[in-house]
Amino acid sequence: MHVEEQGSGRPVVLCHGFPELSYSWRHQLPALAAAGYHAMAPDQRGYGRSPIPPAVEDYDIDHLTGDLLRLLDERGIERAAFVGHDWGALVVWSLALRAPERVTGMAALSVPYQRRGVMGSRAAIEAAYAGTWFYVLYFQEPGVADADLGRDPATTMRRMMGALGGGLAGAEDGRGLVERLQEPGGPPDWLTQADLDHYAAEFARTGFTGGLNWYRNLDRNWELMAPYDGAPVRVPALFVGGTLDPTLRKDRVESLGRWVPDLRGTVLIEGAGHWIQQERPDEVNAALLHFLDGLDWTGA
Repeated sequence: MHVEEQGSGRPVVLCHGFPELSYSWRHQLPALAAAGYHAMAPDQRGYGRSPIPPAVEDYDIDHLTGDLLRLLDERGIERAAFVGHDWGALVVWSLALRAPERVTGMAALSVPYQRRGVMGSRAAIEAAYAGTWFYVLYFQEPGVADADLGRDPATTMRRMMGALGGGLAGAEDGRGLVERLQEPGGPPDWLTQADLDHYAAEFARTGFTGGLNWYRNLDRNWELMAPYDGAPVRVPALFVGGTLDPTLRKDRVESLGRWVPDLRGTVLIEGAGHWIQQERPDEVNAALLHFLDGLDWTGA
């Protein structure tokens, strides 16, 4: 994987979500480095300058967690702290279940823990959204969402970053995701035009198929994580979310203590949306550093 790295010292791996890049951690990398951490942010499998395998099954949770362990192994690191946002949070929750001995601690941004650490099976999601258009189900058919999102990456990213809101579910009326998202007319105030141009250029070059393939392993991931059904996440953990995040399941935030016995904190940032580490970097950095500074780094 291509990895952006800054600093030296205690290792922290930053795992982005969909549709993002290592660039999403541009505010965290220097802050962690300045505080004495070795901060690493990969372009994850299927994104940016990292490999984009062709097969859907190459994006299952075995491969996604294996990539993070391989990143440590290549650098001779025994244990690290992991921070995940969006899909990156699902991968980090799953890693904490599968290889807790490699995880000093973990922070999840925007996505709290859910059963087995991954999204539910396709049948469960179809039952929950019966008769409704839902973006996760829209992503299932290879080629459909790929073409929709890839038709104009600048528009896709501008709408995703600036107006995620009500476009994720609704009536089945023939529209795709991009058409359902509102047009903000420009980047939000927390994103510069140069930032938006960077995302658009990268996805124009790579397309969106790699990231969409993460969603196309629902049933495979559900089975792969079956041995961990009902298991608690025992590593030290932090959750950070935004009160205006349209994807945030508040019931899952409230049940975190049941599944995560060493939950060190739940931070809900008032007025923040889904892209929280980019929207509110100072508050996110402060929460992360407070959490990281309290971990036991013996053997890392």
